[in-house]
Amino acid sequence: LGPRLDHQAVTWLLERHGSPAALRKAGRRRLLELIRPKAPRMAARLIDEVFDALDEQTVVVPGTGTLDIVMPSLAASLAAVHTQRRALEAQISTLLEAHPLSPVLTSMPGIGVRTAAVLLATVGDGTSFPTAAHLASYAGLAP
Repeated sequence: LGPRLDHQAVTWLLERHGSPAALRKAGRRRLLELIRPKAPRMAARLIDEVFDALDEQTVVVPGTGTLDIVMPSLAASLAAVHTQRRALEAQISTLLEAHPLSPVLTSMPGIGVRTAAVLLATVGDGTSFPTAAHLASYAGLAP
């Protein structure tokens, strides 16, 4: 499919209507009604993307009908991964906020929560480097 599989409304939709035939059978209007509570501002655009992708499908291969069985399960697994990822991001953000270097790191342009967490996990507090030049060399910024 062409639409964003990382959007929870799309994975939710695929859990219920997993094959191209099931999506077509449900129809544009019905799918729009189903998805609107999960994506109020994007519902119409997401459904348009679904039907654009369906319209581009020109070949139907044998076994396409099995998507009704496989896709809902895969979509549910993807939704679970997204839920776990959001929970981990919240935990990492909480841990980062408690770190004494957090205000310094996140005040730097281009350094957000994810980058700051990676920096801390990679280099720690920096005390293992004798000088700032050693850290710059380790980061590949200086010879």
